[in-house]
Amino acid sequence: MDIDRFLAVNGPTWARLGELTDHAGRGVGRLSAAELDELVRLYQRVSTHLSVARTYYRDPALTAHLSRLVARSGSVIYGTRARTIRAIGRFFAFTFPAAVWHNRRFVAAAAALTFVPALALGTWIANSPKALEAAGPKALRDEYVHERFEDYYKDRPAAAFALEVQTNNIEVAFFAFALGIAVCVPAAALLAVNGGNLGVAAGLFAAAGEQGKFWSLVLPHGLLELSAVVVAGAAGLRLGWTIIDPGDRPRSVALIEEARRAFAISLGLVVAFVVAGLIEGFVTGHVGQPAVRVGIGVVAETLFVTYLVARGRAAARLGFTGAMDEGD
Repeated sequence: MDIDRFLAVNGPTWARLGELTDHAGRGVGRLSAAELDELVRLYQRVSTHLSVARTYYRDPALTAHLSRLVARSGSVIYGTRARTIRAIGRFFAFTFPAAVWHNRRFVAAAAALTFVPALALGTWIANSPKALEAAGPKALRDEYVHERFEDYYKDRPAAAFALEVQTNNIEVAFFAFALGIAVCVPAAALLAVNGGNLGVAAGLFAAAGEQGKFWSLVLPHGLLELSAVVVAGAAGLRLGWTIIDPGDRPRSVALIEEARRAFAISLGLVVAFVVAGLIEGFVTGHVGQPAVRVGIGVVAETLFVTYLVARGRAAARLGFTGAMDEGD
């Protein structure tokens, strides 16, 4: 192919790449997903054209033109990736912890709704023969305490079990946060039921004198898992309370603002649930030493809480409140 034909055949492609590059240079958000895909495809194609021009045509003007075009489009594409990485770092350094810190009073309320029923039911079942009998027949209680509870963590392959747990936990957290929109009541009820189930199980083990076994199986993953559910429930409570009392903002504006913050919390918690699921799948039922299991859970929980408190305070001092896209 002679150079004139090369120019005629490929000129429209170069023009289109230049157009997309100029458009993206004024803000990548201006391009649709299809246009971004087209930009990448054309960049790869024109890079090949540049190689062909250098090898076969040795035309300085053509080579310079294609070199500039490839360099400009490449900077847009790889700059987008760099901005994405910076956005993720900004999210976990400021947005997510700031959102949780902004909701700290609701986190305290969600924790009370979870752990007060747990403590009450656990104490009642552990110390009341009538409550213990009401929990179920003795044969079923013994099977649960001595076999079924522990087998739950061991019966399935670790990877499949971890994935199942992660999915279930994310669903529970989503419902805890989504139900808050109904004026807090369903979210509060879900937190109380979740805590009540924990209390019933703890009470059954305490009544059988197996408290150590229970906590060695629950604490490794449960500390992080329950903390994440509480934080998700707090986001739901905040949404519901915003409907009741939007403050000095119009109710619609307040709800949109809190929904952006709740969305940031739900995104950030996915990482916590993934880690909790990995611990439950690979540690709880497969690490023999109870002290090691519990130690792993304590370390994970300590890191999570320290991160939320330290980064949340720091982000709040800088003016962040945790709403998605805040300050962009």
